[in-house]
Amino acid sequence: MKSMSNYGVLMINLGTPDAPNTPDVRRFLKEFLSDRRVVDLNPLIWKPILNLVILTLRPPKVAKVYQQVWMDEGSPLLVLSERLKDSLKIALHKKTGTAIPVELAMTYGNPSVEVAANKLREQGVENILVIPMYPQFSATTTAAAYDRFMQSLKNCPHWPSLQLLHDYADHPLYIKALANSVKVQWAKQGERRHLVLSYHGIPKRYVTNGDPYARRCEATSRLVADELALEDSEWTHVYQSRFGREEWLKPYADATLKALPSMGIDKINVISPAFSIDCIETLEEVTLELGDEFKNNGGKSFDYIPALNDSSDQIELYISLIEQNTKQWT
Repeated sequence: MKSMSNYGVLMINLGTPDAPNTPDVRRFLKEFLSDRRVVDLNPLIWKPILNLVILTLRPPKVAKVYQQVWMDEGSPLLVLSERLKDSLKIALHKKTGTAIPVELAMTYGNPSVEVAANKLREQGVENILVIPMYPQFSATTTAAAYDRFMQSLKNCPHWPSLQLLHDYADHPLYIKALANSVKVQWAKQGERRHLVLSYHGIPKRYVTNGDPYARRCEATSRLVADELALEDSEWTHVYQSRFGREEWLKPYADATLKALPSMGIDKINVISPAFSIDCIETLEEVTLELGDEFKNNGGKSFDYIPALNDSSDQIELYISLIEQNTKQWT
């Protein structure tokens, strides 16, 4: 069925296993960790480690973690991303009077980029705005999504016109949405607390070699702090999710949260601005692992502030991103 709109939107998130079991997790991790954007080690060194060690030991452990956060409808990342997509389509229709095609894809796993792109083509879309759902650009995420998208067009005889979104780390509506989510949490708990802004980490070497990710994360934190009128002593910027032996971006979230109570900061809120949608890293690593790290070292109150997910602020932000990046087609 052809759409009346002359453009469509493709939203790309990272990906998730199809089910919280060892075989599906193993398949997902193999695809994810085989991407040279994610792990840039020499394949002759990395592949034996990946296949013989990591894919043997990690899938059962990771599957158990997924089982803790799995929703009735499926993986939180997929379910919440789909909700955002559906809400966005409705909001765009109300605002424009036109049914604008919006599809969701995952860089790794399902729904695949090929399937989502084909759905847009089936609706007669000649112009595509691609939105990687990563607020801060990194070659490990945003560029990897674009690699996957371009691969999906490799055998396409007729390419659509493309608009590729870089990121939205400092977009006013994004900053406002994050600040609003903090204010809602403060009102709910009846007090302001020290704010920890925790971002997914990457090896420091990547940034040294030119990846702008750290700079973009720092910009987001500073703008959110300014929007909330926080003093420097009232907020902390950290990086989570590291693995392996090499140095990653600092300060490390686990070490920082362990130390905060000894500094007199025993009540905190944690927000993860790098995640547009809640997933295993926020629902398990932040809420459970970092929460336990903080409380086991003297922390009294720990509350995670959810990702923007399909909130009205997130929908308003994405509508703005779409309008700003499709003017040449409208």
